[in-house]
Amino acid sequence: MRSTFLKVALLIFVCSIGLYLFAQNVTMDINQFESKLKSAGTNAQLIDVRTSDEFKKDHLLGAINYDIYESDFETNIGKLDKSKPVFVYCYSGGRSSQAANIMKKKGFKTIYDMSEGFKKWKTEGKPVTK
Repeated sequence: MRSTFLKVALLIFVCSIGLYLFAQNVTMDINQFESKLKSAGTNAQLIDVRTSDEFKKDHLLGAINYDIYESDFETNIGKLDKSKPVFVYCYSGGRSSQAANIMKKKGFKTIYDMSEGFKKWKTEGKPVTK
């Protein structure tokens, strides 16, 4: 009985590691991000992890605001479909990188992280909304 339990525990552990390793967490510049977001179409889940005040000023069209520093961040990302691509961004790339790592650990399959952030997006004159 004990050896069966150990085999099952080992199998679960190996599968968990496999899911973690095969999750795709891709960091990309703003042009790659924009292109990939357009090609994903309606499957895309666009997440802005900045504060609500930052988000209210302006953000990418279609973005959902889940502030990474709020206590409900993990609950909120739990509402997303893990099998669909997630596009995540913040102001300069730090918070989105943290968010992408959390999502990867939570089992999201494909995560695209805009490395240069919303600041660079705006500087390049790319479209934003309020």
